[in-house]
Amino acid sequence: MVAVSPNLGFSADVDDPLLPYLWSIKESLENSSSSNDSGLNLSKLLSDCIRNFKNGDKYRNDTRFLKIWLLYMGMSEDFENVFKEMVNSNICGGHSLFYAWSAYFLESKGKLLDAQKVYELGISRNAEPVEWLKKAHALFLNRISELVNVASIQKVDDTGSVAFGEGDINPWSTSTSKILLKKIDPLIRKYDGYHSTTKAYSGQVDLSSLQNSSRNKIIKLGGKKYQIKGCAGQGGFAQVYRAYAESTPDDVVALKIQKPAFPWEFYMYRQLDHRIPDKERSNFGFAHRIHLYSDCSVLVCDYLAHGTLQDVINSYVVLGKPMEEVLCMYFTTEMLYMLETLHDVGIIHGDFKPDNLLLRYARDDLSEKEFDDRNGPWHDQGLCLVDWGRGIDLHLFPDDTVFKGDCRTSGFRCIEMQEDKPWKFQVDTYALCVIVHMMLHNSYMENVKRPSSSGGYINLPRLSFRRYWNVALWKTFFTKLLNHYPGNNDKELLHSLRASFQDYLSSDPHLVRKLKDLLVKQKASLCSA
Repeated sequence: MVAVSPNLGFSADVDDPLLPYLWSIKESLENSSSSNDSGLNLSKLLSDCIRNFKNGDKYRNDTRFLKIWLLYMGMSEDFENVFKEMVNSNICGGHSLFYAWSAYFLESKGKLLDAQKVYELGISRNAEPVEWLKKAHALFLNRISELVNVASIQKVDDTGSVAFGEGDINPWSTSTSKILLKKIDPLIRKYDGYHSTTKAYSGQVDLSSLQNSSRNKIIKLGGKKYQIKGCAGQGGFAQVYRAYAESTPDDVVALKIQKPAFPWEFYMYRQLDHRIPDKERSNFGFAHRIHLYSDCSVLVCDYLAHGTLQDVINSYVVLGKPMEEVLCMYFTTEMLYMLETLHDVGIIHGDFKPDNLLLRYARDDLSEKEFDDRNGPWHDQGLCLVDWGRGIDLHLFPDDTVFKGDCRTSGFRCIEMQEDKPWKFQVDTYALCVIVHMMLHNSYMENVKRPSSSGGYINLPRLSFRRYWNVALWKTFFTKLLNHYPGNNDKELLHSLRASFQDYLSSDPHLVRKLKDLLVKQKASLCSA
């Protein structure tokens, strides 16, 4: 039987012997970044739990037991045999979660055919809810179609300029990416911080083996050493680690490790360096260098330790109340300024969401008199937009280009994507509306079509505005952004909306004082650790 840590405060429940394992596994996961031994402890906990219960019927259809198996699969080097063992043991064989998660895991490992077979197996078994599994399968097929559909590749002419064929352009498709990467290759090689080799990464530490438990491991990049201090985030194809450069605590960076190698994000950061005015550059993150290998790439970026806008939103969700309106207005103003700046220089972020917006705090006290002009400490206070892997450089396309393509980010698909229509700046401005809705209502935005006084309909959020809010400002914000179809520039619209919020906040010294107090409390709450 597993040894339960004494500080968990309970004894094993004879009616639920799985419970002690669950608590111990939870504790091991929470401590995974603070101990080199925690990964081994977690692996043993998972294997012991599975060995004790896999042959019985008590937990065969218990989703808690399924999650233990899935954790075990994720840590196993022989994940295919783990999956086969789960199938043979009929572990939650009627749950669609089993097949969807297993397929996604195989997809992230490049086992596309195996992933397809897993989806087909789950659907053939009518795993519930089967409609959800079918939708997951359809999204998988859409992703894979871009990888294998080379017939849609447009050509690059002899001068090196991009010559897209007729029809709609998906800026994120594999075919478009190949054209753009070929176009920028001679340019990106000249950028400061670009390091490339045709060889695989040959360091003593296998980059693919880095996990939450890889604390204090040293990796070498271009003659420089980085000491891993923890995992800052991860997805299906990239992992981000906090690290000390040359083991110096005062020089903290973020290392983004991606497979396969991905130079596009580094290119976007260098475009920001060239196009964004110095006064606004700190709002968009910095990349120091990139190391490209045949099997992966490592992007070295600034590390901001104060959390994200998503953390701020979550702090209010936990309390069960909406964010203070004055704070919503402040962050809305900051984001409008960001998009106004970006779009004016021909850049679209493409993945605008609250967990890509890092918090920035001023070192000095905020002054009320400097708020209007964003000078002094207010210049260092605000947000920083990162993760430029889906960024779009409009300078690489003809001036009148509009796009087709789905970002496939649940909750952030603009109306045009939902209706299969062309879009341009709407991918960012719709996402801005979703984020503002999350701040105001603690929920994602659901768009509805309301009858218009001039005939037809307009798009509006389903949830109404609270009567004690500044309803006129918020209604104008959502109405204009959800129903405006910008062509080559939306700067005027974004500027006018930003000015309306800025003017309202500046009109009452009490609002600025309240905002200052809220930002101080926010910093104390989120950065106390």
